[in-house]
Amino acid sequence: MSAIVTTKNLSKWFGEVIAVNNMSVEIHPGVTGLLGPNGSGKSTFLKMLLGLCVPSRGEVTIFDQMPRNNREVLRRVGYCPETEDMFDALTGFEFIYWLNRQWGMERSVAKKRAFDACERVGMTERMHDRITHYSKGMRQRIKIGQALALPTDLLILDEPMSGLDPNGREEIFALLQSLGAEGLTVIVSSHILYEVERVTDEILMMHQGSLLAHGHVREIRALIDEHPHTIIIECANPRKWIARLTAVPGLIGLELTTTGLTVRTKDPDQCYQQLNDGIIEDGADITAFHCADDNLQAVFDYLVKR
Repeated sequence: MSAIVTTKNLSKWFGEVIAVNNMSVEIHPGVTGLLGPNGSGKSTFLKMLLGLCVPSRGEVTIFDQMPRNNREVLRRVGYCPETEDMFDALTGFEFIYWLNRQWGMERSVAKKRAFDACERVGMTERMHDRITHYSKGMRQRIKIGQALALPTDLLILDEPMSGLDPNGREEIFALLQSLGAEGLTVIVSSHILYEVERVTDEILMMHQGSLLAHGHVREIRALIDEHPHTIIIECANPRKWIARLTAVPGLIGLELTTTGLTVRTKDPDQCYQQLNDGIIEDGADITAFHCADDNLQAVFDYLVKR
């Protein structure tokens, strides 16, 4: 499948400050998480994709065309910015409707798509209230809604979970997953790694303007062979499992805990196999086990420190 977004040696600096440094990536249909701490260059990278910021070096293409001042390309892109600049005197529905009209939709189409967008982000009950009366989470939903209202092929969401309560986050997680399943290309920027981990395994990790890693999180995690995996095992008889796991290849250490034991290994697959075999042979002595550092936060922390 051809890439929707392609960058080659993309860089941007402001005076002596390097915001984005030599990024070459391809982004395909589905959901891609753009991850990194605040100040890592995520927003600058997205603005260059949108043509809002001129690269200092390198190039970016969307749908095989340069995006800057390219109306044909930009009409196919929906954007939810991190910053908020809304017309508080309007209702949420009116805000989306008039942006649809500005895009070029006929009145009837603009109304229908505004209603559908409000419904999709869970704002139908409050869509006719003025924005000035909205909570931060409601305002965020309307911002996402205006991006969804357009007939786009690429959706760029910069920190879309900001201000949402736990229920709102779960709803947006589900929405993003459904958009990816529909074949839309979605780029989700966040500095909170577990948020993106809930939505997709395809990630771009940035730090200080540079690309740390790009690809499937499991593939990236597998590349860190020298970084031991910590597996937490909850069981009634940990000493029995210590005896069983001692011979597992790649074992670094075993430690008893109040609920079971902790295993440190360079070969987690072998360890999981032993656990599975033991459960089948000896019954349900183990109540739970999981890899404590097999997540994006652990991967990011390791890549930054190495």
